[in-house]
Amino acid sequence: MDKTFIDKASGKDTDRPQLTAALAHLREGDTFIIYSMDRLSRSLNDLIGMVKSLTAKGIKVQFIKESLTFTGDNNPMANLMLGIMGSLAEWERSVIRERQLAGIAIAKAKGVYKGRKKALSADEQTELKALALGGANKSDLAKQFSISRQTLYSYLS
Repeated sequence: MDKTFIDKASGKDTDRPQLTAALAHLREGDTFIIYSMDRLSRSLNDLIGMVKSLTAKGIKVQFIKESLTFTGDNNPMANLMLGIMGSLAEWERSVIRERQLAGIAIAKAKGVYKGRKKALSADEQTELKALALGGANKSDLAKQFSISRQTLYSYLS
């Protein structure tokens, strides 16, 4: 291997900096080695799309855990395994999300889960609104209160 990319983000979607960097680094004749299919993507459509796109460019895709390599030669057994394993990863992701939502609902019912803490106290919100009405620059206000511009506009609306 000449280059290693390590993602700390979940495989739930393909919008990950290290995955983007790895895909940009690949050239024809390279082998893209991934530990497991669910590390590449937990969406069956994304997984199949990425594997087909890479193999169409002459890049081999190798999954260590599943002992599968895709070269674009349309091996029926490899394609079957890609579909099955990809479906399992997608199912696992949906079950995790379902359990998470159920846990949040239970916590809310108990009064334990109240969502994210507000970025600004009531006094800070009042001060922010007064400064904004006075014509203060929005970017400067966001920096002053250590909040994003989007959060600032949420408080002002």
